[in-house]
Amino acid sequence: MGKLRRRYNVKGRQQAAPGPSKGPPEPPPVLLELEDRDTLKGVDASNALVLPGRRKRKTKAPPLPKAKRPLTKKERKALQRVLEQKEKKSERAQMLQKLSEVQVSAAELRLYFTTSRLGTGDRLYHTRGKAAEAAAPRPEKVSSLSGAHRKRRLQEAESESESESESESSVESEPEPELDEAPDAEPVEAGAGMAALPLPPAPPGDAGEGPEPSAPPAPPAAATSLPRPPRSLPSSSPSTAPRKCSDSCAPSRGCLLRPGCPRGHGSRLLQEERLRLPILSEEQVIMEAVAEHPIVIVCGETGSGKTTQVPQFLYEAGYSSDGCIIGVTEPRRVAAVAMSQRVAKEMNLSPRVVSYQIRYEGNVTEETKIKFMTDGVLLKEIQKDFLLRKYKVLIIDEAHERSVYTDILIGLLSRIVSLRAKRLLPLKLLIMSATLRVEDFTQNRRLFPVPPPVVKVESRQFPVTVHFNKRTPLEDYSGECFRKVCKIHRMLPAGGILVFLTGQAEVHALCRRLRRAFPHVRRRPPENEDPGDSVEETRRFKKSRARARKAQAAALPQISLDSYSVLPAGEGDEDREAEMDEEEAALGSDLDLDLGDGEADGGEQPDASLPLHVLPLYSLLSPEKQAQVFQPPPEGTRLCVVATNVAETSLTIPGVKYVVDCGKVKKRHYDRVTGVSSFRVTWVSQASADQRAGRAGRTEPGHCYRLYSSAVFSDFEPFPPPEITRRPVEDLVLQMKALGIERVVNFPFPTPPSVEALLAAEELLVALGALQAPPKAERMKQLQRSRLSCPITALGRTMATFPVAPRYAKMLALSQPDGCLPYAITIVAAMTVRELFEELDRPAASDDELAALKGKRARVAQMKRAWAGHGASLKLGDLMVLLGAVGACEYAGCSPQFCEAHGLRYKAMLEIRRLRGQLTTAVNSVCPDAGLFVDPKMQPPSESQVTCLRQIVAAGLGDHLARRVQSEDLLDDTWRNAYKTPLLDDPVFIHPSSVLFRELPDFVVYQEVVETTKMYMKGVSAVEIQWIPALLPSYCQFNKPLEEPPPAYCPEKGRVLCHRDSVFYRVGWPLPAVQVDFPEGLDRYKHFARFLLEGQVFPRLASFQACLLSSPSTMLKTWARLQPRTESLLRALVAEKADNRDALLAAWRKSPRCESRAAPGQGTCWLSTASGSRRPVHADVEKAWPPTSTADRADPMAGRRTEDWSGDQGDGSPRQTRSLWPGRGLQRPGRLSRGDCYYSLRGGRWVISR
Repeated sequence: MGKLRRRYNVKGRQQAAPGPSKGPPEPPPVLLELEDRDTLKGVDASNALVLPGRRKRKTKAPPLPKAKRPLTKKERKALQRVLEQKEKKSERAQMLQKLSEVQVSAAELRLYFTTSRLGTGDRLYHTRGKAAEAAAPRPEKVSSLSGAHRKRRLQEAESESESESESESSVESEPEPELDEAPDAEPVEAGAGMAALPLPPAPPGDAGEGPEPSAPPAPPAAATSLPRPPRSLPSSSPSTAPRKCSDSCAPSRGCLLRPGCPRGHGSRLLQEERLRLPILSEEQVIMEAVAEHPIVIVCGETGSGKTTQVPQFLYEAGYSSDGCIIGVTEPRRVAAVAMSQRVAKEMNLSPRVVSYQIRYEGNVTEETKIKFMTDGVLLKEIQKDFLLRKYKVLIIDEAHERSVYTDILIGLLSRIVSLRAKRLLPLKLLIMSATLRVEDFTQNRRLFPVPPPVVKVESRQFPVTVHFNKRTPLEDYSGECFRKVCKIHRMLPAGGILVFLTGQAEVHALCRRLRRAFPHVRRRPPENEDPGDSVEETRRFKKSRARARKAQAAALPQISLDSYSVLPAGEGDEDREAEMDEEEAALGSDLDLDLGDGEADGGEQPDASLPLHVLPLYSLLSPEKQAQVFQPPPEGTRLCVVATNVAETSLTIPGVKYVVDCGKVKKRHYDRVTGVSSFRVTWVSQASADQRAGRAGRTEPGHCYRLYSSAVFSDFEPFPPPEITRRPVEDLVLQMKALGIERVVNFPFPTPPSVEALLAAEELLVALGALQAPPKAERMKQLQRSRLSCPITALGRTMATFPVAPRYAKMLALSQPDGCLPYAITIVAAMTVRELFEELDRPAASDDELAALKGKRARVAQMKRAWAGHGASLKLGDLMVLLGAVGACEYAGCSPQFCEAHGLRYKAMLEIRRLRGQLTTAVNSVCPDAGLFVDPKMQPPSESQVTCLRQIVAAGLGDHLARRVQSEDLLDDTWRNAYKTPLLDDPVFIHPSSVLFRELPDFVVYQEVVETTKMYMKGVSAVEIQWIPALLPSYCQFNKPLEEPPPAYCPEKGRVLCHRDSVFYRVGWPLPAVQVDFPEGLDRYKHFARFLLEGQVFPRLASFQACLLSSPSTMLKTWARLQPRTESLLRALVAEKADNRDALLAAWRKSPRCESRAAPGQGTCWLSTASGSRRPVHADVEKAWPPTSTADRADPMAGRRTEDWSGDQGDGSPRQTRSLWPGRGLQRPGRLSRGDCYYSLRGGRWVISR
């Protein structure tokens, strides 16, 4: 034992304080003298003998007050909890007394339905005898566990109290057997002076005391006690049992089951899974919020059960009564179908009750109560019934994805809800999101003037430990991923690894490195395996391992003096230990899982003793290879999945325990001005990083290793930007214009797009003819206001019916001539589905794979040249390759073997097939007389059809026109073989994979421009220069009409035509002169009046030309105003706006004499009187007036010739064909009808006639 420390004696050092005594005064001493002068024993002889006095009491000084030590935070919290418990106990008696005052009577309580038995059907309501319960076998109790006797006594006490309560309830219910009593209403044990108050049972999801009656009994296991069985109630007939609530009452706040809305019960396994969902504990909160608010936001992570359980809550609450429907929208068709089947299975209801509706497919009937659908289906229903009268509740699911149509739906429904409330037809709207990004909804006063309540649901997530890097690699993040995976595989326990990278090439490169570092030698089948071979292999492996260890030990160590400190040994140990403690505290408590940022041990040296099962995962991967990640890895290996951001939310990989996050993502970036798209690698958002980390906690606690520092993470954006702010919005604007929303800029978007994007979209739609051109205004404000409120045209409404981009919809609207519509549908479907061919430029894992990839690339290039053909087919370019690939694949049955052999993606081909069917159905719905169908044996197009397809593509992609740079315009060598576009200053090039890469036409149109090392054009097709002014007049700036050749009248069109040269807008490319409509103005009226007097407009007037006083060419003279006859005729034509035959016929239908007797002498002043009698000529003119044929009077469209660009004349110029077929629908060249309107392509413009 060590030496004891000397202590400080406080009491021994205390001294009495001097001072007067506070007691009574002492008496004076009394002296006694003895006779014999003896002395008393103990008394000195020299001292006087005195009487002994009272003993003095020593007074101690009062102790000094001790200073109170302040409470620590932990003690303060503990004291606060004690005080709160005391306060609750003091208020408990008062609270129970108040509750007993408002408690319903026992008779009224029997009329309610208990929520604890919802979803269990009638199997818990049948009576069961006590003998059966007593005879039920009980599992044996394990007495070795601590506390078993105490639990047994508690269980026996509960069973006794339960039997007493059951006997009492049975006695009470004997006089009225038709009433049901709440089976779980048990009195609360009250203290002294407190009355017992029966409380309603807890909801099934609450983690309170007592059993959960709604949960099915668990199978017997090694438990200490048997769970209490649910009590039964006497059965009552449905005819005699009274009901408290009726169909006309509002939904109860307690989520009670209404009559007429019974739910079935699925299998026991489904009910067990349902009861484990976190959202069941929030059922009461959700239903109360729905009953009290018109709009509710439900926020819960993926897996909480929102999609499947919330519709069931609403159905059980009676929201589907009175013939109303509960609608649920999903962003994907697969989710709509799958969720409807899942909910129907859980509720044990027929698909006629729980149905789905997607585009051109569904099983909705008159009995449907819950309807799952895509957001596009609901948009179409809003066009037919804006108030959506057949819906009582609408659920917008997956709102966190912020798709374009979801944002439109939320904006529309925010107004529909208020309109329905004013008409006393309330509509409930539930917005369900998987993230906490609800500020866009709750803080947007334009969207929701009153912020809706937010109900948050906790998720089933295991804890995930996040580890940050000390340093952030800026360039070689793929190498850092490799080193981190190597450390995890060598040092950490078993568990799958998920690595996030940016693109397909990086995924394959990392897979190749990991397979080389940790090769997996697959064993041969057991039937061919020889036991001696395995023993020999084991011996060889041990020998090679021993040789490797000896070689490693024999190698001289490389000593670096920089690695050693100049301090003596042990001098800096304390500082280093302190630093290590600080780092350990900062990086978390899992010290063994902190792998650090150093180099991996072993590098890329192959180590067959630790096999790793490496699999890639990205969106373009075949479904068969994607399904491999869900299969268990081979025995003795660890699963490692290298994926892109597709694994964040779309897929859940089982068995993943470790996540390696590079923190980067590759996204397509669109330039709103130039339309150039490029893939850029950027940092992810904080929400995406949390989603990636959550992948490690699905099945067990996991770890996430982020290859960036916490400081970099704090600089990330909280959430990714919505889709509506990252893409072109011309299709969105067209759909909203079709819905009747003219000023899209005023629409209440959750996140509105920029004004520049809306202006660019309207400009494109005006050029395509989908919107009317804005009127010219003098002031800038009026011009901007008119530019943002352009009304939709009839052609635009037709284009809005096709579920493709507006450019492609314009191509479909022009595709009827020469039977080109089936080919145009195929081309549009192939252009809409991206990445038709496999990516064959990826790195190979071995030399054999590299040779296979080279051979496959050569074979695919050869097939592309074969599909492109020669001559006119080759000029169609890459679009002819798409048409040939789809046609060949369909002809072969669209088999996976054909796609694999020809480098096609099987998944893309299936999507093209479905889109072809959708477009065919859409065209047939617009024009029932078209009679189109998807022909799997479609023959290749003819030469004239190919030329027509080239013109159709040029008309749809007019803003994507490019011209080859001429030799005199070359700035440097980098511009060789380059093209110039109107919107880009930099040169663009044809992509090397294009079939026109070596042809280099003068003018081409392209599908898109992708920026990599250069700007490359994809989807290229050649265009003739003569077609540009005729097909793209809105992009051309025309000069004045040419004098030679002079203007002429076109009998087919009934209009005045002229020849004009032009330049292409913004770049000034000179274009040849073509015959187009005469420009608007007074000169067009003069020329039309001349042709009218000459008899070219109406041949019946040609016989009176000799009787005219002046030559018809007088109308064009500069001195024509001096003659009254020319001025009166010109004024009459201008007043009726009759500058063409159709307008003049319309004026004559209103007033047949408008050209002869509208003004005095107007019809006869042109007739001559010198040649004879005046009356007979005038009488003949008046008798024949108006000078139109019978057919023209009946139908002014009859006999009209329409212009059809269905071929060429050999020199590349368009050929005009005569078409005398008026009709309804896409059935005649150059004509598209809708109702009684006729839309004809005249000079490259769509002209509307009625």
